[in-house]
Amino acid sequence: MNRTLQFGVLVLLSSLTSSAFAQATSTHRSHRRPDSATREAWTFSALVDGYFVPGEQGYADPIFTADHRWLHLEARYNYEDLKTGSLWLGYNFNFSPKKIDITLTPMLGGVFGRTTGIAPGSEASVTYRKLNFWVSNEYVFDTGDPSANYFYTWPQLTYTPVDWFHVGLVAQRTQAIESDTQAGFLLGLSGKKMEFTSYVLDPGSKPTVVLELGYNF
Repeated sequence: MNRTLQFGVLVLLSSLTSSAFAQATSTHRSHRRPDSATREAWTFSALVDGYFVPGEQGYADPIFTADHRWLHLEARYNYEDLKTGSLWLGYNFNFSPKKIDITLTPMLGGVFGRTTGIAPGSEASVTYRKLNFWVSNEYVFDTGDPSANYFYTWPQLTYTPVDWFHVGLVAQRTQAIESDTQAGFLLGLSGKKMEFTSYVLDPGSKPTVVLELGYNF
């Protein structure tokens, strides 16, 4: 998959966020947010992405989240860059007009390690019946080297025909691997609390494979 097509898929998936919110106003890697029955309690999720990159050493990208009512806390490692961690504070907004469920979480993060900086970001999820669009965006202001400021994004569109299986399209832009903009597809299995998803990025050339295991509690 050439870089022009990669970027086109990335822009298409990202643009779906804006259109979905516009319609509402007139669940790897989709982190689950508290529903109306559990919103008063703490909910947690932990996931690990195992990256297998052609010609490069593989690595793990763990992410932990905690939510309580409006409060969203998140910790990441090897996400913004290798040997780099980040801590996040966010505010959950939830809207449920008719059959659409929308969650928007603006966040602010501190990045430390090989890359250091301040990062405003957001996560958004739009669910309509068996379709879910989820995206995580951030812009890292590198305090060590302003010329290294960088925009990160992971959008994905998922279809869940049955409760235990999901399939979809995905893209990412990251500084952690040499091929920074990629697009591809995903396949996943879901249980009551556990999910396993495999991502194949750049499937037409030298694919990057991401295996993700998530647990919600």
